[in-house]
Amino acid sequence: MKLAGKTVLITGAKGGLGTFVTTAFLEAGAQVVGVSRSIADSDFANPSFRAIPAELSSLDTARTLMDKAGRVDSVVHLLGGFAGGQSIPETDDTTFERMFDLNLRSLFNIVRAVLPRMRSQGSGRLLAIGSKAAGEPSPMSGVYAASKAALVSLMRTVAAENRDRCISANVILPGTMDTPQNRAANPGADYSKWVHPAQVAALLVHLASDEAAQVNGAVIPVFGGDI
Repeated sequence: MKLAGKTVLITGAKGGLGTFVTTAFLEAGAQVVGVSRSIADSDFANPSFRAIPAELSSLDTARTLMDKAGRVDSVVHLLGGFAGGQSIPETDDTTFERMFDLNLRSLFNIVRAVLPRMRSQGSGRLLAIGSKAAGEPSPMSGVYAASKAALVSLMRTVAAENRDRCISANVILPGTMDTPQNRAANPGADYSKWVHPAQVAALLVHLASDEAAQVNGAVIPVFGGDI
């Protein structure tokens, strides 16, 4: 129960990765505030779980979310998405805007909303999910990779700006996650090389615990068998 007495806000708290992460934090003893566009208390049968349906499309919506959540010791930002399949010249504005809205703007909004509170309380952990593509982009997914690289840069800046208040910010860069959605999209893949969500969830719990108090500004690769 390494997170007993701690409140953790998880964005994207249900779904392929979110379900594993939310369950892991509940099992570690945390009070969990789960955030998604569509989420309910009944999604996780645990008295320590509270659902807040919300979007992070603006700073105002993020601040409203924080008002509802109350004190938060850690934010685990899982919200994100992928779109690709075109070269850079073929990529349209809609895809560009969608990738930066999902993968960067949502983080930007939640960070701006929560940091004043964390600085006031003199502690906090900010954790975000990037992607292997942030450092190793591949053809036909340029704006996705760019949005995840921007996420890494933003989080490292947060780490540098807030270390004076015992606030850390770290990013995990997973390879392809072994989720039902990814299996459906890649039916012929070698799933044994993919990253299991439970591994990422366990690492996030560790980074939110006192055992990782001195880990700050880290960008941690979790590539599974796809090295």
